[in-house]
Amino acid sequence: MLIFFENIGRTITYWIKICFEFFSLLFETIYWIIASPFNKKPICAKSVFEQMVFMGVQSIIIVFFVVFFTGVVLAMQSAPQLRQMGAVFYVAGLVSVSICRELGPVLTALVIAGRVGAAITAEIGSMKVNEQIEALDTMAINPVRYLVVPKFLALLIMLPCLTIIGDAAGILGGYLIGVGNLKINSGLYIQTAVKFLTMKDIYTGVSKAFIFAMIISIVGAYQGFKTRGGAVGVGKATTVSVVSSFILIIIADCILTAIYFFVDY
Repeated sequence: MLIFFENIGRTITYWIKICFEFFSLLFETIYWIIASPFNKKPICAKSVFEQMVFMGVQSIIIVFFVVFFTGVVLAMQSAPQLRQMGAVFYVAGLVSVSICRELGPVLTALVIAGRVGAAITAEIGSMKVNEQIEALDTMAINPVRYLVVPKFLALLIMLPCLTIIGDAAGILGGYLIGVGNLKINSGLYIQTAVKFLTMKDIYTGVSKAFIFAMIISIVGAYQGFKTRGGAVGVGKATTVSVVSSFILIIIADCILTAIYFFVDY
């Protein structure tokens, strides 16, 4: 019985330590963003721009197609049930609201977590096992300011933009099915979508994207800094980073959805 409680205590202590280190990295990143203009160590705009291109511009195609086909599937799956009630044109409202509030932000974040989060962990993890992080410390260069801040800012800017692109792609997918396959009048489809979709739905999804961007960048950097054990350790850290980001994105989405629901209610 004593061993049982010891294991529980050890597990709780371990997760408290993980949470403390995670939020410490987050707050240190925010600190450097705020403090950099005042301590004569400005953030390198070139690094931020390069990360924006890698994280955002080069991810547009995959985000577009993932959310586009999600809109297609959502329209096809919901149409039979709505047709039974004589309200098949409501597919427009269902697709547009579902994509903008939930599916667009979450799917975009998951795609970016798999592509960008893994890259962040692999880059920092490789530097860690090759002792390049220690070299930065030796040269009085803060690793968080030099490595994490540009990635954090770039993802904070680009993920909401990608979310908006994904929303448009998902709505377009639903529109093509609604007009082409379900024979809904184009004007009626657009009118119904506009009627159901409000600015609240759009900024709800975009606000989630900011939180997801923080999660992806900080989890990726945290796992990179914790990497041990050479090339094998980098692979393990990358896997843990992606899985952790996926789980935290879903949990954060659930919490944010509950908050928005009760505020609206």
